[in-house]
Amino acid sequence: MVLAARLGALEEREFKLLWLGQATSAFGSSLVPVALAFAVIDLTGSETTLGLVLGAGLVSRVVLLLFGGVVADRLPRQRVMLAADALRAATQGLVAILLLSGRTQVWHLLVLFALFGAGDAFFSPASTGLVPQTVSAARLQQANALMSLSRSVSWAAGPAIAGAIVAGAGPGWAFAIDSATFLVSTVSLALMRLPLAPAFAHTGLLADLRTGWHEVRTRTWVWASILRFAVTNLGMTPLFVLGPFVAHDSLGGATAWGVIGTCGGVGSLLGDSIALRLKPARPLFSGFLAVSLWSVEPALLARPFGTAAIAVAAAAGFAAISFSNTLWFTTLQERIPPHALSRVSSYDWLGSIVVQPAGYALAGPVAAVFGTSATLLGAAALHASASLGVALTPEIRRLKRPGQAPS
Repeated sequence: MVLAARLGALEEREFKLLWLGQATSAFGSSLVPVALAFAVIDLTGSETTLGLVLGAGLVSRVVLLLFGGVVADRLPRQRVMLAADALRAATQGLVAILLLSGRTQVWHLLVLFALFGAGDAFFSPASTGLVPQTVSAARLQQANALMSLSRSVSWAAGPAIAGAIVAGAGPGWAFAIDSATFLVSTVSLALMRLPLAPAFAHTGLLADLRTGWHEVRTRTWVWASILRFAVTNLGMTPLFVLGPFVAHDSLGGATAWGVIGTCGGVGSLLGDSIALRLKPARPLFSGFLAVSLWSVEPALLARPFGTAAIAVAAAAGFAAISFSNTLWFTTLQERIPPHALSRVSSYDWLGSIVVQPAGYALAGPVAAVFGTSATLLGAAALHASASLGVALTPEIRRLKRPGQAPS
């Protein structure tokens, strides 16, 4: 009975369809990093090429995110997501065909991953805005936790499954599976029966962007949170660049790094499970306070401590991230006017990812000047100070759930 209550959002037909489609496509997406890496290794053997392909997807996403938010507020979000998933199914299907036929060239991957990133730019803001339309208000946090839980399960299991597929059948088949999962998502979205959202007055693109920005800048808790995401995501990049080298030199190699990564995935599942049952009265304060725990992992890696200690810290840190993200999305959906929600979400997504490429590019050079340990400690300090600093601002500290008076 307790489990059924925590999964109650799945009793609502429209959310169940949304969740099934997104859980399926999340599994497909979790296969891509491993499949792409080995496809590029087979094609060129160049790390630079892999970085260029990944960068092509990220750049197109950054460039189009704000436009994607405007479109998702103007048009039915269900249709925007359906079109985005159809585009992503097509790009991944073409990659699969090229790889399986042996005709792949680097420019093919650059163009197709740029198109995939464009699909993401429209899908993400629309998805944030659609979830509240599919579930009752009392189950909104539960719905966000279930969406995050399905992604966490996929990203915990997907890389290992992708490795087996790539080793046994080749990377092309992993892309074929990913394409098929996006088709499942398009079918799920098409089957949803949602009432038409109220029509809102829209002017030009720039005017709509200014309206979205007005919703951000007039709410301190929104722009302060987005600023925190930008700073903390920048602070996270040295871990992923330098961590494998520390594991190689001091912890016994890839096995140790794999154990740490697996524990981080398990932690994400734990954080999602906590978000299914725990509804703090001050959600952003609680979430940002908790997420400062992530800084423990790079701090321990700087010494480094043993694999077991770092793995426990990874589990705790990624549990806090999943828990905090669910609270953030729920708060955004509860408090931003529906007609502007996707535009505000696009500013949120943009702030979260725009500085990450610089972080990945600079982690190595900074470590070469100051040392790996100092860089990891600096990353930990940056993440912790930004998380705690924003958590303790009066606007974040006093923000309570709708219906509860501020303290």
